Amino acid sequence: MQVLTVGNVFTGGVLLRILMLVYGLWQDAHMTVKYTDIDYHVFTDAARSVWMGGSPYERSTYRYTPLLAWLLTPNVWLHPVFGKCVFILCDCLVGWLIVRILAARKLSDYKCAVYSALWMLNPYVANISTRGSAESVVCACVMAVLYEVQQKRIARGSVLFGLAVHLKIYPIIYAVPLLVVLSDTNFGSSARNQTVSQQLLDRVISWFNVHRAMFFVISASVFFALNIAMYAVYGMEFVDETYVYHVSRKDHRHNYSMWFLPIYLQFYSPTSLLMGLVSFVPQALAVAVLGVSFNSDLYFAAFTQTFAFVAYNKVCTAQYFIWYMCILPVVWPYSKMGFVQASLVVGVWVLSQALYLQQAYKLEFLGQNTFEWLWVAGAGIFVANNWILSQVVAKQRVVSVFDAGKELKVKKAQ
Repeated sequence: MQVLTVGNVFTGGVLLRILMLVYGLWQDAHMTVKYTDIDYHVFTDAARSVWMGGSPYERSTYRYTPLLAWLLTPNVWLHPVFGKCVFILCDCLVGWLIVRILAARKLSDYKCAVYSALWMLNPYVANISTRGSAESVVCACVMAVLYEVQQKRIARGSVLFGLAVHLKIYPIIYAVPLLVVLSDTNFGSSARNQTVSQQLLDRVISWFNVHRAMFFVISASVFFALNIAMYAVYGMEFVDETYVYHVSRKDHRHNYSMWFLPIYLQFYSPTSLLMGLVSFVPQALAVAVLGVSFNSDLYFAAFTQTFAFVAYNKVCTAQYFIWYMCILPVVWPYSKMGFVQASLVVGVWVLSQALYLQQAYKLEFLGQNTFEWLWVAGAGIFVANNWILSQVVAKQRVVSVFDAGKELKVKKAQ
């Protein structure tokens, strides 16, 4: 009897989340250090304001779309744990999409179970959603976009992409590989006998094909329709808190980013704003280069882009790691990395964060001045992440999402 099946993985994943949810309720009730993320209380307060006919932005530090506050209004009139249940359901939806994507890429049921376990049985992932972080909602939208495009359902993928970018602006980085993959070659147009000059002209013209036009028009329409609707209700406050804030954001709280200390030291100076804007330059370059370089493999392009985006971001917290963890299970099957090297990569990732958290503990709980060591640890995380990304790229077999099954058959035959 085979133990590791998709059904068992999902059963175990659901039970893990229920247990962590129940434990979190106990910890919140009996311990000084609370299990629930402070953001969850912000969501609930914003939902209460909406329920009472006000604005979610009446709650200071609410920097999200009003849709999230609307979604969580049952926290007020039904039960405070409702939102966490929504996030857990989105977690499970991501797991289901991972299985569907792997199956579409012609992996066996056993391998679908193995790789989906990286998400469903991952206590780190379960911890994020059961603490009340909303990242799983965006992750579900992102994975659904990639899956729908893989299935050549452009209209659905476009709608979901517009929604994903409205929920959080970072999925806009996937526009590059998504637009590239929507080529006539991938979507059924046949090549004709032409001269070299005619071929070059056709390549230029083909960039403006019907598939890309459809994706752009539908996704942009959904994005702007949602934004216009939110603006009509909440005005410039919505624009400032949801979008402008994140561009000009200056975070005085320590976080994994190596930009933290320089911005903190110049917090009340115009220089800090300039630093925040300058930090976008290497981040944008890295994300663009990766998106173009690996565009033929939509999932790997998205994974590397997200990993770089998080590593180079001027603010980096534990929740952000979920953004690329949800894509990892669908790219790992195509890695040539052996067990020893994979263990080393994971070990470096964990150790770099552990060293940072050691200094953060001394600062937060022991009251020691460890700001300089926090910056050193943050720089160490940045270096470690760049090394990890280089190792992942070096060992990856880049396979088009439309040729994945063919590639696996060739590998098996060899």
